[in-house]
Amino acid sequence: MTQPTERDLYVVTGISASGKSTVARLLADRLSPSVLVEGDVLRVMVRNGRQEMTAERTAAAVAQLHLRYRHAAQLASSYLREGFHTVIEDVILGDNLEVFLSYLQRTVRLVVLTPDVEAVQRRESGRDKVAYGSRWTLDQLDAVLRKETPRLGLWLDSSELTAEQTVDEILRRRDEAVLPATG
Repeated sequence: MTQPTERDLYVVTGISASGKSTVARLLADRLSPSVLVEGDVLRVMVRNGRQEMTAERTAAAVAQLHLRYRHAAQLASSYLREGFHTVIEDVILGDNLEVFLSYLQRTVRLVVLTPDVEAVQRRESGRDKVAYGSRWTLDQLDAVLRKETPRLGLWLDSSELTAEQTVDEILRRRDEAVLPATG
């Protein structure tokens, strides 16, 4: 029996309503075979006792966030071992980015979506779910992205791009997104 071929691991991050979910889904659809690991799916698996991340960043919320990140990394690792390209999508910002990357322990293609605040506001108004309100303001989360997040991988301003154009750009510039294994 032959070993599966090593596949790519993409991590797509950015602030809420930046287009992460849509772009990650479209990216996974362009890779074959592929798997999409959605951070929000892992987040809502905690049915009782969930601690949401807020601007106050409580110890309990950070612990649950890191648990979610570890589970995403473990799930991705399992699919990668079986020969699937894997795309992880989640809000991974500030000093949490390096924590998350340490869980992967392999080469990754990191894509940070950085649309401007006006583009995020437009996208937010067209969604069924509400990203901003009681936990974060758009300005707070955008500040964490731009001022506290390490400049690693491919930072892509998708303000004027459709989701399909964003995926085209990611695939065209895929080598700019490469980060060597850490940990």
